[in-house]
Amino acid sequence: MKLAALGALVMFPALALAQSVSMSGSLGDKALLVIDGAPRTVAAGSTVGGVKVIRVGSGETVVEVGGKRQTLMLGGAQVNLGGQASAGGATQIVLSAGPGGHFVTGGTINGRSVRFLVDTGATNVALSEALARSIGLDFSKGQRGLTNTANGQVISHRVSLREVRVGEVTVYNVDATVVPAGMEMVLLGNSFLSRFQMKRDADVLVLDKRY
Repeated sequence: MKLAALGALVMFPALALAQSVSMSGSLGDKALLVIDGAPRTVAAGSTVGGVKVIRVGSGETVVEVGGKRQTLMLGGAQVNLGGQASAGGATQIVLSAGPGGHFVTGGTINGRSVRFLVDTGATNVALSEALARSIGLDFSKGQRGLTNTANGQVISHRVSLREVRVGEVTVYNVDATVVPAGMEMVLLGNSFLSRFQMKRDADVLVLDKRY
């Protein structure tokens, strides 16, 4: 009997846990999640791919994986569930569209927290002078130039960002433009996006790092 039971254990190994998850929305007590790149609808109390939904809110969902709880923010970058904290060496970013269909996510510039807005029409990553100062970015020594805005041309500074991180992915030496106009978020332009193969499926944007 003991040998038979042991054989059964060998034949049925533990199911693999999800490696990443993000929240794209909610519907009542159901969370609209993106688990390992695949959209899934999971009700509170249910488990999919080892991801158990604990609580669903309008702007966040609490999940539990491997006994550890994580809070997923609506439209945020995917959360790594692989156990140990990532050093930013992952190669894929999965984003969910927020209100208005925009892709907004948290991240860091040179280790300082910022909010990004994906903008495929922007040549470079772009941020305001005020925000640059708040994260300790000295743009005064950057290359001066002119940038076209809705209010005409303005003097801008071109700088190189040591590192830009979104989710578990880090990109180094990214060109950025610092402009006088106030902007609440950093525009995540093509100096960052061009490093990725981009694919959009409905309200999910997947970025696979090319180099």
